[in-house]
Amino acid sequence: MTTGATAAWTRRRWLKAALAAAAPAALGLGTYHAAAAPRQVVIKMTVKRFEFSKKVIVVKKGVPVVIEITSLDVPHGFAVPDFHARAEIVMPGKVAQVRFTPDKIGEFQYLCDIFCGEGHEKLEGRLIVRV
Repeated sequence: MTTGATAAWTRRRWLKAALAAAAPAALGLGTYHAAAAPRQVVIKMTVKRFEFSKKVIVVKKGVPVVIEITSLDVPHGFAVPDFHARAEIVMPGKVAQVRFTPDKIGEFQYLCDIFCGEGHEKLEGRLIVRV
């Protein structure tokens, strides 16, 4: 048989233990896991007069993008103007990288921005950014 004082002490002890166990979860500690930073997406493509190997690139908003591009013939440029992303020059046989993080959803153009011969104006593709 327990006395009133002993029963009250036991209840307090259980209450303290329950609060101590619940506090981290209630405060967002312990079991809370922060979202991991988005991993980058690497897209490899080639360019030649007057064609990109990928006509359409689909990426996600907020996920860093690295486009690795190699020319198969003459020097080319590569730019995604809406994201202020540009490779200085894409030399034949060399890999040029363009890095950016899309911050808006929609359909955007990428293009060669170094004159590479007649037909240069047709050297473009579409970048689609989704949620």
